[in-house]
Amino acid sequence: MNTQALKTFFETLNQETTLQAFAEIYARDVYFKDPFNQTHGVPEVYEIFQEMYTKLDAPRFEVLECVAMGQITYVKWRFIFCFKGKSEEQGFEGVSRMQYNDENKISSHIDYWDAAEHVYEKIPLLGSIIRLIKRKIAK
Repeated sequence: MNTQALKTFFETLNQETTLQAFAEIYARDVYFKDPFNQTHGVPEVYEIFQEMYTKLDAPRFEVLECVAMGQITYVKWRFIFCFKGKSEEQGFEGVSRMQYNDENKISSHIDYWDAAEHVYEKIPLLGSIIRLIKRKIAK
């Protein structure tokens, strides 16, 4: 899969995107990992993305960079969303490392982003504790 096709897939991803569309880019036994999930298989990856539509309003990805080398592609992205019932848009950046198999389908998709900063710190009591710890560790 070329980087433009990958960019188009993620930037047009929406609640109506089908399991079949995922099966066209992901290997049947794909490995997927992000700060909250770790799973194998196209249906499981599809469910993770579908779940984001039930928990968030208007989630979407903007692909900022794609770097491909051999069977590996790194994608820098921005995730934009609103918490349910809120109108204020939120967003953060992350990177995905995707590895392709011999059929040119994604066999491994690992997301790297800071869950502490972008999720846990927004929880009132927990956020205060995490920010305190970060201040203690920083110079």
